[in-house]
Amino acid sequence: MKTVRRYPLVVAAVVATTALSALLVSPSSAQPRPAQPPRSARESAPIDLTGQWVSIVTEDWRFRMVTPPQGDYPGAAMTPAGAAIAAAWDPAKDEAAGNECKAYGAAAIMRVPGRVRISWRDDSTLEIQTDAGRQVRTLHFGNVAVAAEATWQGVSRAAWIPHGGGFGRPVTNGSLKVVTTQMREGYLRKNGVPYSASTVLTEYFDILAEPDGSQWLVVKSIVEDPTYHTAPPITSSNFRKQPDRSGWDPQPCLAR
Repeated sequence: MKTVRRYPLVVAAVVATTALSALLVSPSSAQPRPAQPPRSARESAPIDLTGQWVSIVTEDWRFRMVTPPQGDYPGAAMTPAGAAIAAAWDPAKDEAAGNECKAYGAAAIMRVPGRVRISWRDDSTLEIQTDAGRQVRTLHFGNVAVAAEATWQGVSRAAWIPHGGGFGRPVTNGSLKVVTTQMREGYLRKNGVPYSASTVLTEYFDILAEPDGSQWLVVKSIVEDPTYHTAPPITSSNFRKQPDRSGWDPQPCLAR
């Protein structure tokens, strides 16, 4: 009986096994992929806040469009200390002390009628300029150094809150959350309704797109100030995006 030679099959199996082993231990496959650098705040933005926006006053008209008289502050739930400051409001004294901008601080500026310009100062810093009072807000993503002194606009820490996504789906929208502290004591309303230097301001910036193609910026503000308020004042301010930079009219702070 003649023996069947199977050497070619054995050789082929050995060659295949050797090639597979070489592939499994090859340096290119064994080395991990280099970690990708984290995306910047600008690159990871789920919404575009940049551009020029004009405030549309649809509520609290008589508190925002004109300066209400002293003592006219319904709806402001103030502590006795806050009510005493409001009752003593004197714009002439504010002017004499160089405090004309007390109603233009971070806790109040988005309620002041006018236009705002939002732009990226760098990849981790958003800037908001206002023509009302010529104020500049700086929104920092990530770590930010603590300011030595309190300022009208304080220190603002920003973070994106993505909406949608998950389970392999892309992020389709989002909000910007901003927490501001280290503000100088100021006014929530121009007629002396105060907020203290210990105030914590939390804001949520959202973009709404209308069927007619217009875009709206909605800023929800929560003012936590147990020093002068028995409950946090909560407001929602609306802005419509402009197609150009027309109408920009920077004006100084006014105490009256």
